[in-house]
Amino acid sequence: MKDKYVLTASQEDYLKQIYLLEQEQGEVRVTDVAKYLGLSKPSVNRAINMLKEGEYIEHEHYGTVKLTPKGEKTANNILESYKVVRKFFIEVLEVDEKTAEAEADLIEHNISKSTRKKWKKFLKKRKK
Repeated sequence: MKDKYVLTASQEDYLKQIYLLEQEQGEVRVTDVAKYLGLSKPSVNRAINMLKEGEYIEHEHYGTVKLTPKGEKTANNILESYKVVRKFFIEVLEVDEKTAEAEADLIEHNISKSTRKKWKKFLKKRKK
């Protein structure tokens, strides 16, 4: 069954950051997300509530933020798209790293899983 809740690029950024923070430090709090994204805690709280509504995260008021299995899968897909696009920009197009990261962050939200797989396949073929 297809999910009716469609994430915005901003919400995907939150999921990706929560995923990265979980990997890095285990526990994630709203203040951590706000700090890493350079946003206010009220802004992050609004986004967290929307992600909770969409069943991407679990969060008790003043508690830790945890990705649900659905949230983790989504965040992992976003991060994978980012990595593929960034790698392509740097290795194939020879874009400088800072520009590649910024532009990959924009594009990661707009490529399908199918395109990402083909892009990865292309990058692997180049190495042979």
